[in-house]
Amino acid sequence: MDGPDTPAALKARALRHLARREHSRAELARKLAARAESPEALEHLLDALAAKMQLSDERYAELRARQLSRKYGAARIRLDLKAKGVAQELVERVCAAGELERAASILQRKYRAPARSREERARRMRFLQGRGFSHDTIRKLLSSDDAD
Repeated sequence: MDGPDTPAALKARALRHLARREHSRAELARKLAARAESPEALEHLLDALAAKMQLSDERYAELRARQLSRKYGAARIRLDLKAKGVAQELVERVCAAGELERAASILQRKYRAPARSREERARRMRFLQGRGFSHDTIRKLLSSDDAD
């Protein structure tokens, strides 16, 4: 490494990262920190990108939550978004909707027939817990399964 990037080179590097995929502000800052002249220069660049809507935590959170929702529940999605540096209120807003429907969809893809025994029902509960669904959601879903 031969020193920090110029502001133009740092911006080009940031845009290359953003062209590949969406990034949260904290994630992009972490990736660019070693190349920035100073923390102030990095913050200025991130503010400029956010002002031009080239960098958006909200857009990143919605996209990431949608990707993860095919496979995981709200708890797992919350953890992932927090780890990427997304603000708590944004995480809660993105994770709020449709957990029961997502759990039913995931369970239907994994298990075609309804549970026949307590052991099978317990196996499905553990499966959904591992995917990050809440206990209330699992209970509602599997009790409606028993009613069918």
